[in-house]
Amino acid sequence: MAAPVSARRQGLADAEPTVLPGGAAPHGNFPNYSCFHPPEGRISLLPATLWGELFPNPRAGPLLALDVGCNSGELSVALYKHLLGFNHTNSEHSVDGKDIRLFCCDIDANLIDRAKQRSPFPGSISYTTLDIMDPSARETLLTSYLNKFGRCWFDICFCMSITMWIHLNHGDSGLVKFLSFLVTKCTYLLLEPQPWKCYRAAARRLRKLGRNDFDHFHSLSIKGNMAEKITQILTRDCAMEFVCCFGSTSWDRSLLLFKSKEKKHFG
Repeated sequence: MAAPVSARRQGLADAEPTVLPGGAAPHGNFPNYSCFHPPEGRISLLPATLWGELFPNPRAGPLLALDVGCNSGELSVALYKHLLGFNHTNSEHSVDGKDIRLFCCDIDANLIDRAKQRSPFPGSISYTTLDIMDPSARETLLTSYLNKFGRCWFDICFCMSITMWIHLNHGDSGLVKFLSFLVTKCTYLLLEPQPWKCYRAAARRLRKLGRNDFDHFHSLSIKGNMAEKITQILTRDCAMEFVCCFGSTSWDRSLLLFKSKEKKHFG
């Protein structure tokens, strides 16, 4: 497993998809997002042996994963294949006799429809429309899914380039509440936070479209090195421990792995 690193590559952090007429993608729900930040840019940073290291012991039932903010599903599929140690076949299967299920959600119903239509693994990857910041909706959907397997949490949660949109739309308190919620729902958390320059770029795009700034942009006090700030929140306030950083993508975003300090028993 990769050792913690602090250096970041010079990258393309401000290079988001071009905003087309009709929307500024205020929740990061850009169409064709994977064309600009392809899944391989993240997957290539993850060791091939990672999932075997994190989940070495057999357990009853499948490995459960949650992907928050899945967009149209391209990265979800890539993560699923990586979990399996995929060998370039198109059939769903287990690895080392273990079943793997991935539950993916996004606030944009159109993107979820696209993900469902294109999914090569409909039996193992589920997609649903969900505003993860709606406490009632998220509790209903996630609990219902977990109950199918007699579980109370996911083995791992993926949160890839989502934190900025939560932060801009819900403020400092919203970001903390979001992270605190994720911690209650997973054993491991793989997170890709956007750096602060992406916040400025997002606000600049709105202005170019003649739209108002994000409600919370000018009042945020959690700012600067966002990877460090989010690590502090998770390790200081949320009972998580930092495991490692797998490096940075070519667009200058770090992949950070955390583990819950609370012992979770598999059921």
